[in-house]
Amino acid sequence: MKALREYIDKIKPHFEKGGKFEKLHSVFDGFETFLFVPNRVTTRGSHIRDAIDMKRTMATVVLAMFPALLFGIWNVGYQHFQVTESMPEFWTIVGYGLIKVLPIVVVSYVTGLAIEFFFAQIRGHEINEGFLVSGMLIPLVLPPTIPLWMVALATAFAVILGKEVFGGTGMNILNPALTARAFLFFAYPAYMSGDKVWIAENAADATTGATPLAEAAAGNSDSLPDFWNMFFGFIPGSIGETSTALIIVGAIILLFTGVGSWRIMLTAILGGLTMGLLFNLWGANEFMQIPAHHQLVMGGFAFGVVFMATDPVSATQTTKGKYIYGFLIGFLGILIRVFNPAYPEGIMLAILFMNVMSPLIDHYVIQANIKHRMKRAKLNSA
Repeated sequence: MKALREYIDKIKPHFEKGGKFEKLHSVFDGFETFLFVPNRVTTRGSHIRDAIDMKRTMATVVLAMFPALLFGIWNVGYQHFQVTESMPEFWTIVGYGLIKVLPIVVVSYVTGLAIEFFFAQIRGHEINEGFLVSGMLIPLVLPPTIPLWMVALATAFAVILGKEVFGGTGMNILNPALTARAFLFFAYPAYMSGDKVWIAENAADATTGATPLAEAAAGNSDSLPDFWNMFFGFIPGSIGETSTALIIVGAIILLFTGVGSWRIMLTAILGGLTMGLLFNLWGANEFMQIPAHHQLVMGGFAFGVVFMATDPVSATQTTKGKYIYGFLIGFLGILIRVFNPAYPEGIMLAILFMNVMSPLIDHYVIQANIKHRMKRAKLNSA
């Protein structure tokens, strides 16, 4: 690393003002700060001293997603060979899954980073770090059969219209990865829903590729996998969303490092359980009768709560606001999936809706606090 540091210091003057590559300063700075902690310090205004910068924060989130990614690679292969009724050895399963998943990840990162680099160059800004996370989130919420050109199109849509038009990282009002998924869901529904999209090269009966959510929405509650199969993730689904167990591992990493908000995660789970229990009491159809705790391990609920709802940019900023925001995400997520089977991934729409509402929640929390302080000040002065 010392040799690399010395080489970077040697070529750095060429990318600074007056150097022959000064127009590529943003690109050079992006690579330098990714490899090494920046040596710049704040010289004016209030600031926080900390050993971690945004790139390290984003890298922590990516690390937290790795268990779900690795399991997703294996599960793509497992679901394929289970349908074909020929289960090979472990590494053959992993190899097949890798061939299907890796191109999606590569296309997501190449497309998104190219756009990020382009906007940084034309604006003369530093390259933002946010896409380190979005570039991994987008593949994990997609089915393994998604065409690569759709991945590129959705990524471009999410980065340009979901983030850059608002000013880039830290300014977006919607979660970019969910924006990409929503775009594909509404623009190309045949590639994002149904029984045929969840198993790569499904040559058998298409019904064998139905997800638990699809079975529940169709009223086939007797065909649902048992709780533990859904919890560990041995089911068809989006690449990174099936294993609640490994998503919990990611949640622990986020909570231990202080990157994720436990308030949002906890209240979202409580909101989902509350709605699930209310449906259990109502019991008007088979979907409502599914045990509330089963709802938490179906579809993308766990993944959305851990990695999407806790996005520090699009989520609420106030402490009380996080409780309200998280609870409503869980509550609405289960409500949408049960009341409108056309949108089985209710958690996606719930998070996007609450992204839009989060500034309003923060506003009322702050105003309530101001009124409380003013009332207390009047009482003290009386």
